[in-house]
Parts: sequence; C-alpha cells; structure tokens
Amino acid sequence: MDFLPSEEQAAIRDMAEGFAAEELAPFAVEWDQAKTFPVETLRKAAALGLGAIYTRDDVGGSGLGRQEAVMVFEALAKGCPSVAAYLSIHNMCVWMIDRFGNDEQRQSYIPALASMEHLASYCLTEPGAGSDAGALRTRAVRDGDDYVLTGEKQFISGAGASDIYVVMARTADAGARGISAFIVEKGMAGLSFGANEKKMGWNAQPTRTVTFDGVRVPAANLLGLENKGFNIAMAGLDGGRLNIAACSLGGAQAAFDKAVEYMGQRKAFGAALHEFQALQFRLADMATELEVARTFLWRAAAALDAKTDDATRLCAMAKRFVTDASFDIANQALQLHGGYGYLADYGIEKIVRDLRVHQILEGTNEIMRVIIARGITAKS
Repeated sequence: MDFLPSEEQAAIRDMAEGFAAEELAPFAVEWDQAKTFPVETLRKAAALGLGAIYTRDDVGGSGLGRQEAVMVFEALAKGCPSVAAYLSIHNMCVWMIDRFGNDEQRQSYIPALASMEHLASYCLTEPGAGSDAGALRTRAVRDGDDYVLTGEKQFISGAGASDIYVVMARTADAGARGISAFIVEKGMAGLSFGANEKKMGWNAQPTRTVTFDGVRVPAANLLGLENKGFNIAMAGLDGGRLNIAACSLGGAQAAFDKAVEYMGQRKAFGAALHEFQALQFRLADMATELEVARTFLWRAAAALDAKTDDATRLCAMAKRFVTDASFDIANQALQLHGGYGYLADYGIEKIVRDLRVHQILEGTNEIMRVIIARGITAKS
C-alpha cells in the first residue's frame, strides 16, 4: 500500500484545497452567522466534478474512488466543515442511486445531481429511531402502481432546499429486513418540511424534519429490491462515515494551522508562545494525532475501494477515531488561542461547533464501537 498520493490524487486534492481557500474560507464565518446555505457555491464545486465524486462517469459522475473522496472532503473542510459535510451527504445519495438504481433511475436522476442543479438529502433517522435505525416507523404501502408513504424523518440535512430525497420506509413488519429505499421528489403532494432547526453548529446548511402525509411515490422509484433498503442504507453509510471523518480531519487541520500561526505571533512573558516547551509538546502531539488519523482514514478508504471483508469494520473504526481525535485537536487549538479563540472573528469556535456533531451523525461513535466489537466477537 502506498501512503503517498499519486500525481493524479495530489492534483485533485490541490484543486479542492484551492477551491476551499477561494470560495469557502473567506465566507465561512459569515455563512455561519447568517445561516446561509450557499447553493451557488455548491454548484461551482459541482462544475469541478465534486457533485458526484465516486459515481460512474456515464451519467456525469467523476468516476473516482473513496481514497480520492476523503482527500477532497478533507481539503474542502479546511474552508468550511459545514458546507463540506453537506456535499459529502449529497455525494452519498448520488452514489446510492448509481449503485442500486436501475438504468432508467440513473439516467433520470444523476445528471442533474452531478451538476447540483438538483440537491439530494438522505432520510433515515426518525424522532424515535436514531441509532436503532431498524426500528423506523415511516411506512410505504403498495397501492396499484404507487407506494403511499406516511411518517416523519428527523435531522435531515438539506431538507427543504433539496430536490431529491433518498428515503428509507417500512414495507413489512420484519425489523431491518422489512425496510425499502425510495427516491422521493420535492414536488410530490403530501411532502412537507419543518422549520430550520436552531443548532450548535452546521449553520451553513439547513436541518429540518421531513413529513410524509400520504405521499404517492411511483413504484418505479423503488431503489433496489423491496425489503432490501436497510442493506442499501448501511452500504451508503460505510462511505458516509469515511466522508464525515474526512470533514472532521480537514476542520481539525485548519484549526491546528490557525493555532500554529497565532502562537508564532502572540507573545507572553517576553517570548512567542511557540517558544515555550510545554506548548511545543502540545503542538507535537496534535500534529501526530492528525497524521495518525489521516493515515488510518486512507487505510479504511482503500479497504472500501477494494471491497474487503473488513471494510465496514474499518470504516466504523475510522469514523470513531478520526472524529474523536479531530474534535479534540480543534478544541485544543481554541484553548491555545486563549480568549481570542472564543471570538467568532477568529473562526476557531465555529470549527469546534461544526465538528462536535460529527461524533453523533452517520452513526454515533458509541454505535461505531458496537459495529467494531461485533466484527471482533463474530470471529470467536
């Protein structure tokens, strides 16, 4: 395994970093404070091939792998973790349609999603079914050539702004084995959205409930086979966990870089902060954690690309380790700024707020430990 990016991968990463520096970072604090969802900026990213990174190119995707994707999301998150995270969710939805959809679905939906003319949201979590996703209650009942969907989804990123919703709904009473996946369009009658949630972070993307009140969805919009939706949802989350880990890593790297710069400028007791050995040791540990996190993230991405038997477990490990380590690094970077780190203008406190939710979504880090432990004990 090569731990250095190829020339092509380095070029893709550098392109994404340049976009983040020019189009995301200068506006990140403003978007956070005004709760602006920068749709036109997302479309600029899509014009660079970032709207469907690991989707096949015959329908407008970039046809890249998971290793390239984590490099891209880390780079974008250096500019704004919130915007990068929404883009990661959009990419996950597009891949699910590409991977599990039939040719008609792929041709019908993906080109507009790849260009981000249309935006996508992932609808799994419900008010009473978060970590226990197999207990979801949203129902889809077959009625002629349609399915009728009734229920509610919670904490849906992009809801209200998105045009396409990949929805998990119950088609049988068999727990996780009775769930199916559907492609739901924004204009369908009976589909409505709650108010934009007031959140600790992730303010540059909307989060709303999504309500299905007898929404008629054509049977042609069933994604994959009936009652196989839970497997589709989990397959999507393997990559989603890598993506969100990469977004955490990019945010942590940005916070670390800000701390290093600040400590070279700030003086106390007659010396720059970076001259104090105790603080040097702290920076050394933070830098080491960043490299360890990045190396393991690439390892998990390579496993998912190769479809190894342990890919799901490695994705869970990467999500747990990288998001925990990245939040801690960002929080330490805030501490190293002293009181200035608490001020919005420095951008550090925003990163800390944005990264906190990464330990919760795409499966909480406690659930990641459950997945890891099951993989271990299954062999005994």
